Amino acid sequence: MLEKPDLADDKIIACVLDEYGLQADHFKFLPLGADQNTAVYRLISGNQAAYFVKLRRGSFDEISVTLPEFFHSQGILQIISPLPTTTRRLWADLEDFKVFLYPFVNGRNGYEAPLSDHQWITFGKTLKSIHTTTVPPEILGRIQIEAYPPQARMTVRRLLENIDDDSVNDPVATELITFLHLKLPEILDLVRRSEKLARMLQSRSRQLIICHSDLHAGNLLVDMVDNLYIVDWDNPILAPKERDLMFVGGGQFGAGRTPQQEEALFYQGYGPTQIDPIAIAYYRYERIVQDIAAFCEQILIKNEGGDDREQSLQYLKSNFLPNNTIEIAYQSDQTI
Repeated sequence: MLEKPDLADDKIIACVLDEYGLQADHFKFLPLGADQNTAVYRLISGNQAAYFVKLRRGSFDEISVTLPEFFHSQGILQIISPLPTTTRRLWADLEDFKVFLYPFVNGRNGYEAPLSDHQWITFGKTLKSIHTTTVPPEILGRIQIEAYPPQARMTVRRLLENIDDDSVNDPVATELITFLHLKLPEILDLVRRSEKLARMLQSRSRQLIICHSDLHAGNLLVDMVDNLYIVDWDNPILAPKERDLMFVGGGQFGAGRTPQQEEALFYQGYGPTQIDPIAIAYYRYERIVQDIAAFCEQILIKNEGGDDREQSLQYLKSNFLPNNTIEIAYQSDQTI
């Protein structure tokens, strides 16, 4: 989130001291990310070590911390493991939030620092390791299984049926409603196509693997010596590998390279693999629909978030730009 949550810094600092035994000499909010439920901070301790403090409110599944800890323990060092509390838990509780502590990586995300050729190849190698590592049953059994759910599509339909220019007096909401009216046929077509491909995939038997599920450039971190990290494991899922692979060449990494260039470099690292075009197209459509649903709910229903709301509006509109996610999704759909 771009604006600090309604939680005093002193309370967070006291929580870190009580749960992790760390004294904070410096503590600063970092206006990063589009997730309205997540706030992040940088903490400098007495020994000048730097830490990344993450607060998350709302639903929480401990798999979001136990899974990256496991992958890191298996030698996948591009995944940052959360640090344990003094009682060996991987999180602490603070009012409505869960608190997580990580080593601080001084770097930039993939939007701010587009991946080099070498980093694209490393990204492919790392994801292949994630997709092929054997995970213990006690972890595997806690991960949700892909069901191609209709909730986002239903939400978008419901919102579009009820948009009313006269019901808001907020400039961000007004701009969004005007944009939705303009793009109404295109959005409904995205929903229909996602629904059609979901039915096709539900009728198939597919190999399911652990997927990160949110591999856009914002969740790839490059440090000051060009090491690459995959962050934000809030929503892992057992799904076809295309759940992750759809991001590569899908318009999720800015305008630095063409989709073909992204894929050529990535698969040098990932290695040869058979891709299901139906699954790729479905996940690209569905991701756009999910974003539209989430951003519309944030702006039109929750009516909170300050600068985050304006950023969300721009994220939503960017999908419709030439050569961006929607155009790429249509190009990847072989059923058209």
